[in-house]
Amino acid sequence: MGRVTQRRKVLKLSLAGPPRRKEDIMAAEEPLEIRLGRKPFSVTMRTPGDDFDLVAGFLVSEGVVWQPEQLGAMRFCAGEDEEGRQTYNVIETQLAPGVPLPDTSLERHVYTSSSCGICGTASIDAVTKNSHFGLEPAPEGGGVALETLLGLPDQLRRRQQVFERTGGVHAAGLFTFDGELLCLREDVGRHNAVDKVIGWGLREGRLPLRGTVLQVSGRASFELVQKAYLAGIPVLSAVSAPSSLAVELAEETGLTLAGFSRGETINVYSHPKRVRAGIGISV
Repeated sequence: MGRVTQRRKVLKLSLAGPPRRKEDIMAAEEPLEIRLGRKPFSVTMRTPGDDFDLVAGFLVSEGVVWQPEQLGAMRFCAGEDEEGRQTYNVIETQLAPGVPLPDTSLERHVYTSSSCGICGTASIDAVTKNSHFGLEPAPEGGGVALETLLGLPDQLRRRQQVFERTGGVHAAGLFTFDGELLCLREDVGRHNAVDKVIGWGLREGRLPLRGTVLQVSGRASFELVQKAYLAGIPVLSAVSAPSSLAVELAEETGLTLAGFSRGETINVYSHPKRVRAGIGISV
């Protein structure tokens, strides 16, 4: 398996003293080629680890699979570095019989890239057309308590083992409405961390992920809302800001989107009825 971290010598400069050499631990970043059968499908830059979850979640986000039985065997293919060592940077995935190979035309890229130049309406339409679950309406009286929601970033941070060592990765955590951690994944790419969580859900047979909150360590992009919606996750909470198109997609699809979760305050941008702000009170 590829290394999650790498060590490098760096020069540390300070106004308080002379320069000195030290060893720094960095989050690893390597390419992963995803093949469907023997056919190349996509390449993503990621932190090695939980790669099968990453591939499974990516295929959910692409609308290729949405049930565990649609996903066949996955294996690392031969891939060697200059010294002849296995890189573990190529995964070949077999789809179950009857599952069609995805279309690789322009339509695929409409909803996978927030910078593809397609208008917001077309992007949102593409996401909704590829949904196999949809979202349940907000439960009567709300779903997740405000105090619980506000506590999720700290829970996430305390459990980030790779971030603790490197300070250089994003995290995504899946929690129940009661605040129980179900799955946490880290990666240099925020979208990869989310794919790893969703892939875990698929491989565990848990999709759609009803009654859960996806807490992310950074901002909330259109792409992250897309991924949460396609996995049936009703609440997405971010430490930082959402984009305008992320808010539009969340509003359109019925997803509760929150941002700027900072200890005692949080902004809820769409469908706030899933948040209980106090006894008998919903925001």
